[in-house]
Amino acid sequence: MRIVKTVDQILKIMNNPEQIRNIGIIAHVDHGKTTTTDSLLAAAGLISPRLAGQVLAMDFLDIEQKRQMTVKAANVSLYHEYEGKPYVINLVDTPGHVDFTGKVTRSLRMIDGAIVVVDAVEGVMTQTETVLRQALEERVRPLLFINKVDRLIKELRMGSDEIKQRFVEIIKEVNNLIETYAEPEFKKKWLLDPAQGMVAFGVAKDAIGLTVPMSRRKGVKIDDLIEVYSKGDKEALEELKKKIPLHEALLDMVVKFVPNPREAQRYRIPKIWKGDPNSDIGRAMMEADPDGPLVFFVCDMRWDPHAGFVATGRVFSGTIYGGQEVYLINARTTQKILQVSIYMGPYREVVDRIPAGNVAGVLGLELARSGETVVDPRLKDVMAPFERMRYISEPVVTMAIEPKKTTDLTKLIDALKKMSIEDPNLIVKINEETGEYLISGMGHLHLEIVLTLLKERFGLEVETTPPIVVYRETAREKSQVFEGKSPNKHNKLYISIEPLNEETIRLIQEGVITEDMDAYKRAKILRDQAGWDYDEAKRIWAIDENINIFIDRTSGVQYLKEVKDTIIQGFRLAMREGPLAAEPVRGLKVILHDAVIHEDPAHRGPAQIYPAVRNPIFAAILTARPTLLEPLQKLEIKFPMEYMGSVTAVLAKRRGRIIEVTHLAGNIVKLIAEIPVAESMDLANELRSATAGKAFWGTEFSKWAPVPDSMLLDLVKKIRQRKGLKPEPPKPEDFLAP
Repeated sequence: MRIVKTVDQILKIMNNPEQIRNIGIIAHVDHGKTTTTDSLLAAAGLISPRLAGQVLAMDFLDIEQKRQMTVKAANVSLYHEYEGKPYVINLVDTPGHVDFTGKVTRSLRMIDGAIVVVDAVEGVMTQTETVLRQALEERVRPLLFINKVDRLIKELRMGSDEIKQRFVEIIKEVNNLIETYAEPEFKKKWLLDPAQGMVAFGVAKDAIGLTVPMSRRKGVKIDDLIEVYSKGDKEALEELKKKIPLHEALLDMVVKFVPNPREAQRYRIPKIWKGDPNSDIGRAMMEADPDGPLVFFVCDMRWDPHAGFVATGRVFSGTIYGGQEVYLINARTTQKILQVSIYMGPYREVVDRIPAGNVAGVLGLELARSGETVVDPRLKDVMAPFERMRYISEPVVTMAIEPKKTTDLTKLIDALKKMSIEDPNLIVKINEETGEYLISGMGHLHLEIVLTLLKERFGLEVETTPPIVVYRETAREKSQVFEGKSPNKHNKLYISIEPLNEETIRLIQEGVITEDMDAYKRAKILRDQAGWDYDEAKRIWAIDENINIFIDRTSGVQYLKEVKDTIIQGFRLAMREGPLAAEPVRGLKVILHDAVIHEDPAHRGPAQIYPAVRNPIFAAILTARPTLLEPLQKLEIKFPMEYMGSVTAVLAKRRGRIIEVTHLAGNIVKLIAEIPVAESMDLANELRSATAGKAFWGTEFSKWAPVPDSMLLDLVKKIRQRKGLKPEPPKPEDFLAP
């Protein structure tokens, strides 16, 4: 019989950082992450007082479904006793599919440790590597759970020695990733040692789990597990469930090896926060000080039909409470917190206050978005925001959407707005020409999920166009300088473009350099790491969202300062839709060489300056070997050797390029390839039939690459026609004033 804990008892524990652990479960899709989460929830879920009569936490799942919410996307607080001491473990669930890596990135900001779940048969896959790399970048300590051990016995008929060898291989592979991606000070410290209990083995669907110390303590060996599954002995299986429950193996491991919030914040804050760690705010966060100034980081915005938007996040300093006035750094506005709550099982229980080191659900922050830094209003002018969260993927597939009933249009707009706040990787736009609503996501599956949610959560039936792959425009050469005139001929701008080098693109993509950082610091990084001229790097005016840079190389131009913001806005607008196919422009350096600006402000407004910026940029792009970039996916496939010919044939047909082939244990081959997103529709079915269902694979966004020259003109024509433009792209002279 489980002990039911009240809110008061939990709050008492939460006031002591030593007794708190903030963790997540990360994995490749289908490796058993959700089953593992559900098993923990069922065994150690905190029971809400209003549900105290229904002792089993699994009952929550039915209630959740009726409320059209999902535990899988929620946060859950777990109660666990270890060596006679009580702990509160805040479990943040993360999605496993590549299309949702943005959600993973945000979740990682809230946690200090992660259980990496790996399927014993499939081993470490593409997405395992991606999420583990993300975790290590956020200084989140990894632990390992090797799941689906029963598959090695039932499907692969492996014996005891082979199974143990398989475990050694997986641990070695994960340790290699830790050595590759962890920072120097954590490389050795975080390597997984199964003898100490940093690795659990088990079967999540049967809620069975074991670590080496637990095996010694309980007298149950891996061989006992193998025997039970080999014989299919149901009674013995039930006995094992009682003797070695999964939640005990995992939560003991968490309490022992995941640092408490105070310990973790001492080394995590200098990495994820760009302010001075020795300032008063810095010290308060490093110590997770409940009496320090409030710093609350919003990781997730979720729409609750009963309560409105709930901001979920981590309290890094101070204490958050209802009625508190707070300042939102990114939104630049003050709001009042209506109530704060903790997660007891899948429910939010309203409490008076939540101290530093904990995860909180907050009502009243309607203007907050994922990634917002919420602070005490006194910190308004001194608080540096947190490092921007970097998303490994970016939206590359778009479809138009409209409601089946025209009367539902307002409802659809409202639903899409809420969903794009909850999921910043979902981009919603209106096509001004056609009035269509366009939604862009990470891949075909991401958009499928969006459509399902529209139906299930908002009761909306919609019609869609087939998914369209999004491209980028760029130029491959340096252009000459072009003159841009304002329509009234009173302003002239002299502009050229050139492609950015790969290293600069990487530095922007990885957030090493940003638009709002100190110009001298940024110039030094660009000089040292990307070969820039220091003086030119100091003169960067803007870096836009699609990785384009605007530079002012002028000298002594009168009135230029007065129109600087308008020029930057004109540059941003030009980069949103390029001249070739009205797709976003990517990877260009735009240089302003000289300018003539009219003295009278009435003659130099946006209507005059925007065309004077856009036209020379477009003329320059069209003369510098313009091309389209297409999104490529990295594809990792594991399959028996005899299917090599069939798999390579599938890839060749879809313009796939094989990067690496590795022979694994037995007869298995691991193949890594790149394939254009445009060619990946229905790839899963084709791979399945080519390998008689024996292939495992994973995909992740790889990079943008030029489309083959042989396809370029045809593709440009198709995109332009789809957008209602003339099939032929414009010529440079179309943008040059007489």
